[in-house]
Amino acid sequence: MTENSTTDTTTQTPAPLAKDHAARSGISGTVRLAKRRAVPPEPMRILIAEDDAVSRIVLEQTLKGWGHSVVVTKCGTEAWDALQAEDAPQLAILDWMMPGLEGPEVCRRIRALARPIPTYLILLTARGLTDDIVLGLDSGADDYVTKPFDRQELRSRIRVGERILNLQQGLADRVCELEDALSQVKELKGLLPICSYCKAVRDDRNYWHRVETYIAAHSGARFSHGICPGCWKDVVEPEIQALETTS
Repeated sequence: MTENSTTDTTTQTPAPLAKDHAARSGISGTVRLAKRRAVPPEPMRILIAEDDAVSRIVLEQTLKGWGHSVVVTKCGTEAWDALQAEDAPQLAILDWMMPGLEGPEVCRRIRALARPIPTYLILLTARGLTDDIVLGLDSGADDYVTKPFDRQELRSRIRVGERILNLQQGLADRVCELEDALSQVKELKGLLPICSYCKAVRDDRNYWHRVETYIAAHSGARFSHGICPGCWKDVVEPEIQALETTS
Protein backbone atom coordinates (compact mmCIF):
# COMPACT_ATOMS: atom_id res chain seq x y z
CA MET A 1 0.00 0.00 0.00
CA THR A 2 1.49 3.36 -1.15
CA GLU A 3 0.99 6.43 1.01
CA ASN A 4 0.73 9.77 -0.77
CA SER A 5 2.99 12.49 0.70
CA THR A 6 2.42 16.23 0.35
CA THR A 7 4.85 19.07 0.77
CA ASP A 8 3.77 22.33 2.38
CA THR A 9 4.91 25.11 0.03
CA THR A 10 3.12 27.94 1.81
CA THR A 11 5.31 31.04 1.92
CA GLN A 12 5.84 32.35 5.40
CA THR A 13 5.08 36.05 5.63
CA PRO A 14 7.93 37.75 7.52
CA ALA A 15 6.98 39.46 10.71
CA PRO A 16 6.84 43.23 10.38
CA LEU A 17 9.92 45.05 11.60
CA ALA A 18 9.69 46.96 14.81
CA LYS A 19 9.90 50.71 14.58
CA ASP A 20 13.37 50.76 16.07
CA HIS A 21 14.72 48.32 13.46
CA ALA A 22 15.72 48.93 9.84
CA ALA A 23 16.23 46.37 7.10
CA ARG A 24 19.84 45.88 5.96
CA SER A 25 21.54 43.12 4.01
CA GLY A 26 23.50 41.00 6.44
CA ILE A 27 23.34 37.91 8.58
CA SER A 28 20.40 39.00 10.65
CA GLY A 29 18.79 41.16 7.97
CA THR A 30 18.04 43.92 10.45
CA VAL A 31 20.05 46.35 12.50
CA ARG A 32 18.89 48.08 15.58
CA LEU A 33 18.84 51.84 15.38
CA ALA A 34 19.35 54.12 18.33
CA LYS A 35 16.08 55.47 19.59
CA ARG A 36 15.75 59.22 19.19
CA ARG A 37 14.89 61.06 22.31
CA ALA A 38 12.31 63.74 21.88
CA VAL A 39 13.84 67.03 22.96
CA PRO A 40 11.14 69.48 24.00
CA PRO A 41 11.62 72.97 22.51
CA GLU A 42 12.84 75.57 24.97
CA PRO A 43 10.35 78.33 25.79
CA MET A 44 11.14 81.65 24.19
CA ARG A 45 10.14 85.28 24.57
CA ILE A 46 7.40 86.22 22.13
CA LEU A 47 6.00 89.69 21.56
CA ILE A 48 2.35 90.05 20.68
CA ALA A 49 0.70 93.18 19.34
CA GLU A 50 -3.11 93.12 19.47
CA ASP A 51 -5.47 96.03 20.11
CA ASP A 52 -8.55 93.88 20.76
CA ALA A 53 -8.63 93.01 24.46
CA VAL A 54 -10.35 89.62 24.10
CA SER A 55 -8.09 88.46 21.26
CA ARG A 56 -5.04 89.71 23.15
CA ILE A 57 -5.91 87.78 26.30
CA VAL A 58 -6.68 84.58 24.36
CA LEU A 59 -3.39 84.80 22.46
CA GLU A 60 -1.40 85.62 25.58
CA GLN A 61 -2.85 82.76 27.61
CA THR A 62 -2.36 80.34 24.72
CA LEU A 63 1.33 81.19 24.41
CA LYS A 64 1.87 81.06 28.17
CA GLY A 65 0.16 77.68 28.23
CA TRP A 66 2.88 76.46 25.88
CA GLY A 67 5.54 77.71 28.28
CA HIS A 68 6.55 80.88 26.45
CA SER A 69 7.30 84.23 28.03
CA VAL A 70 5.01 86.85 26.49
CA VAL A 71 5.66 90.56 25.99
CA VAL A 72 2.26 92.22 25.51
CA THR A 73 1.72 95.39 23.46
CA LYS A 74 -1.61 96.96 22.57
CA CYS A 75 -0.76 98.84 19.38
CA GLY A 76 1.76 98.99 16.57
CA THR A 77 3.65 101.91 18.10
CA GLU A 78 4.25 100.00 21.35
CA ALA A 79 5.35 96.95 19.37
CA TRP A 80 7.78 99.02 17.30
CA ASP A 81 9.30 100.58 20.41
CA ALA A 82 9.68 97.20 22.12
CA LEU A 83 11.20 95.53 19.07
CA GLN A 84 13.90 98.21 18.76
CA ALA A 85 15.33 97.39 22.20
CA GLU A 86 18.57 95.43 22.50
CA ASP A 87 16.82 92.66 24.44
CA ALA A 88 13.80 92.57 22.13
CA PRO A 89 12.04 89.21 21.64
CA GLN A 90 13.25 87.36 18.56
CA LEU A 91 9.74 86.35 17.54
CA ALA A 92 6.72 88.63 17.23
CA ILE A 93 3.06 88.00 16.42
CA LEU A 94 1.46 91.16 15.02
CA ASP A 95 -2.14 92.04 14.30
CA TRP A 96 -2.66 93.74 10.95
CA MET A 97 -5.01 96.60 11.83
CA MET A 98 -3.92 98.45 14.97
CA PRO A 99 -3.86 102.03 16.21
CA GLY A 100 -0.69 103.94 15.49
CA LEU A 101 1.30 101.63 13.22
CA GLU A 102 -0.32 98.73 11.40
CA GLY A 103 1.29 95.31 11.34
CA PRO A 104 2.76 95.54 7.82
CA GLU A 105 4.35 98.91 8.64
CA VAL A 106 5.96 97.45 11.76
CA CYS A 107 7.31 94.63 9.59
CA ARG A 108 8.81 97.10 7.11
CA ARG A 109 10.51 99.06 9.87
CA ILE A 110 11.90 95.95 11.54
CA ARG A 111 13.34 94.74 8.24
CA ALA A 112 15.12 98.09 7.83
CA LEU A 113 17.08 97.47 11.06
CA ALA A 114 20.60 96.10 10.66
CA ARG A 115 20.64 93.02 12.87
CA PRO A 116 22.72 89.84 12.62
CA ILE A 117 19.63 87.78 13.50
CA PRO A 118 16.41 89.31 12.10
CA THR A 119 13.24 89.18 14.17
CA TYR A 120 10.87 86.43 13.04
CA LEU A 121 7.52 88.11 12.28
CA ILE A 122 4.12 86.46 12.07
CA LEU A 123 1.09 88.46 10.93
CA LEU A 124 -2.14 87.36 12.65
CA THR A 125 -5.22 88.85 10.98
CA ALA A 126 -8.73 88.20 9.74
CA ARG A 127 -7.69 89.29 6.24
CA GLY A 128 -7.31 85.97 4.45
CA LEU A 129 -7.49 86.85 0.76
CA THR A 130 -4.56 85.92 -1.44
CA ASP A 131 -3.80 89.57 -2.17
CA ASP A 132 -3.69 90.28 1.57
CA ILE A 133 -1.31 87.39 2.20
CA VAL A 134 0.98 88.56 -0.60
CA LEU A 135 0.90 92.12 0.71
CA GLY A 136 1.70 90.99 4.24
CA LEU A 137 4.61 88.79 3.21
CA ASP A 138 5.97 91.48 0.89
CA SER A 139 5.99 93.91 3.81
CA GLY A 140 8.56 91.72 5.54
CA ALA A 141 6.51 89.18 7.49
CA ASP A 142 7.93 85.66 7.66
CA ASP A 143 4.58 83.94 8.09
CA TYR A 144 0.84 84.65 7.99
CA VAL A 145 -1.94 83.20 10.14
CA THR A 146 -5.61 84.05 9.75
CA LYS A 147 -8.11 84.65 12.54
CA PRO A 148 -9.65 82.90 14.30
CA PHE A 149 -6.40 80.99 14.59
CA ASP A 150 -6.17 77.24 15.00
CA ARG A 151 -4.10 76.45 18.09
CA GLN A 152 -2.18 73.58 16.53
CA GLU A 153 -1.46 75.54 13.35
CA LEU A 154 -0.17 78.52 15.30
CA ARG A 155 1.97 76.30 17.50
CA SER A 156 3.49 74.60 14.45
CA ARG A 157 4.26 77.93 12.81
CA ILE A 158 5.94 79.17 15.98
CA ARG A 159 8.08 76.03 16.00
CA VAL A 160 9.08 76.77 12.41
CA GLY A 161 10.13 80.23 13.57
CA GLU A 162 12.16 78.71 16.40
CA ARG A 163 14.00 76.43 13.98
CA ILE A 164 14.77 79.34 11.66
CA LEU A 165 16.05 81.47 14.54
CA ASN A 166 18.21 78.63 15.87
CA LEU A 167 19.68 78.15 12.40
CA GLN A 168 20.40 81.87 12.06
CA GLN A 169 21.98 81.94 15.52
CA GLY A 170 24.22 79.02 14.62
CA LEU A 171 25.28 80.70 11.39
CA ALA A 172 25.95 84.00 13.18
CA ASP A 173 28.08 82.23 15.79
CA ARG A 174 30.01 80.46 13.06
CA VAL A 175 30.65 83.75 11.23
CA CYS A 176 31.99 85.30 14.44
CA GLU A 177 34.30 82.33 14.97
CA LEU A 178 35.61 82.59 11.40
CA GLU A 179 36.15 86.33 11.70
CA ASP A 180 38.08 85.83 14.94
CA ALA A 181 40.19 83.14 13.30
CA LEU A 182 40.88 85.28 10.24
CA SER A 183 41.93 88.20 12.41
CA GLN A 184 44.74 85.99 13.77
CA VAL A 185 45.95 84.89 10.34
CA LYS A 186 48.75 86.65 8.50
CA GLU A 187 49.81 85.23 5.18
CA LEU A 188 53.05 85.73 3.27
CA LYS A 189 52.62 86.08 -0.48
CA GLY A 190 54.69 87.21 -3.42
CA LEU A 191 58.41 87.27 -4.10
CA LEU A 192 60.72 87.85 -1.11
CA PRO A 193 64.07 89.50 -1.89
CA ILE A 194 66.64 87.60 0.19
CA CYS A 195 70.41 88.01 0.43
CA SER A 196 72.34 85.13 -1.13
CA TYR A 197 74.98 85.26 1.61
CA CYS A 198 73.50 86.23 4.97
CA LYS A 199 69.88 85.31 4.07
CA ALA A 200 68.53 88.66 5.25
CA VAL A 201 65.17 89.70 3.76
CA ARG A 202 64.44 93.15 2.33
CA ASP A 203 61.10 94.75 3.16
CA ASP A 204 59.01 97.21 1.14
CA ARG A 205 60.88 100.18 2.64
CA ASN A 206 64.26 98.81 1.54
CA TYR A 207 65.28 97.75 5.05
CA TRP A 208 66.99 94.41 5.60
CA HIS A 209 65.90 92.02 8.35
CA ARG A 210 66.88 88.63 9.61
CA VAL A 211 64.68 85.90 8.19
CA GLU A 212 63.04 85.05 11.51
CA THR A 213 62.37 88.71 12.28
CA TYR A 214 60.70 89.30 8.93
CA ILE A 215 58.57 86.15 9.04
CA ALA A 216 57.48 86.80 12.64
CA ALA A 217 56.37 90.33 11.66
CA HIS A 218 54.36 89.13 8.64
CA SER A 219 52.81 85.92 9.95
CA GLY A 220 51.69 84.24 13.13
CA ALA A 221 54.86 82.14 13.28
CA ARG A 222 57.29 82.32 16.19
CA PHE A 223 60.82 80.91 16.33
CA SER A 224 62.61 78.77 18.89
CA HIS A 225 66.35 78.73 18.21
CA GLY A 226 68.41 75.56 18.37
CA ILE A 227 71.45 74.00 16.70
CA CYS A 228 71.15 71.46 13.89
CA PRO A 229 73.53 68.46 13.78
CA GLY A 230 75.44 69.85 10.81
CA CYS A 231 76.14 73.19 12.47
CA TRP A 232 77.04 71.43 15.71
CA LYS A 233 79.71 69.43 13.90
CA ASP A 234 80.99 72.18 11.61
CA VAL A 235 80.74 75.19 13.93
CA VAL A 236 80.16 74.37 17.59
CA GLU A 237 82.64 71.48 17.98
CA PRO A 238 85.54 73.42 16.39
CA GLU A 239 84.79 76.37 18.69
CA ILE A 240 84.76 74.09 21.73
CA GLN A 241 88.02 72.50 20.66
CA ALA A 242 89.55 75.94 20.12
CA LEU A 243 88.50 77.03 23.61
CA GLU A 244 89.91 73.85 25.16
CA THR A 245 93.22 74.36 23.32
CA THR A 246 93.61 77.95 24.46
CA SER A 247 92.76 77.06 28.02
